[in-house]
Amino acid sequence: MKITRQKHAKKHMGFYKHNFGFREPFQVLLDGTFCQAALRNKIQIREQLPGYLGGATQLCTTRCVLKELESLGKELYGAKLIAQRFQVRSCSHFTNPVSGSACLLSMIEENNPHHYFIATQDQDLATKIKKRAGVPLLFIIQNTMVLDKPSAKSLASVQAIQTGQLIPEHQKLSLTHLKEEQGLVKMLEPKKRKRKRAGGPNPLSCLKKKKKTQDVSQPSATKKKGNKKRRKRKLADTAGTASSRSQDA
Repeated sequence: MKITRQKHAKKHMGFYKHNFGFREPFQVLLDGTFCQAALRNKIQIREQLPGYLGGATQLCTTRCVLKELESLGKELYGAKLIAQRFQVRSCSHFTNPVSGSACLLSMIEENNPHHYFIATQDQDLATKIKKRAGVPLLFIIQNTMVLDKPSAKSLASVQAIQTGQLIPEHQKLSLTHLKEEQGLVKMLEPKKRKRKRAGGPNPLSCLKKKKKTQDVSQPSATKKKGNKKRRKRKLADTAGTASSRSQDA
């Protein structure tokens, strides 16, 4: 049974590593319900979880989770002591704390950019997490920690990526980071289309017009030749009349 559970965990971890860019150390956000369940079932989270996930882990929580455990009193005092051992991630509720479930949801709100795992026993919170793509879910069943299978939302997101409809979020971040380093952000911005202005005349049409002017210029040359001939004739006629007058005299 333990071997089968570890095989499923390895398969699910491969899914999140390959499709959503999860890398070691894996960051696991825990709430008070998970810490309480681990205390009841005598589970050593810090020792057992890295072996189950197959890599180094960072166990963490939020101020809102700690505040909630403090407000619940002695019944959850042991869970509060466990949660206090973990790293505290800063949330946006520093002045106005909210419930632990609402705080954890806010930590994965923008496509889970920090690649958090969520460890909880809260069924309502688990249902909301499954509606978001790329968020692994951990819970405790029968004295063992279990990594839930990828949700339908995660599977649909991966299918959309494979068909070219979407780009993975971690690839978007790496691409933008590389573009900023190389100074290509401004170069790759879409250029505004310039309005076409009326251009000059077609060069081919200009060539045709030149041919017409050449054709028109030809009759002018012939006219000049005709005028010269007429002048010669007039001179010849005047010379002939002059000679005839001299002979008559």
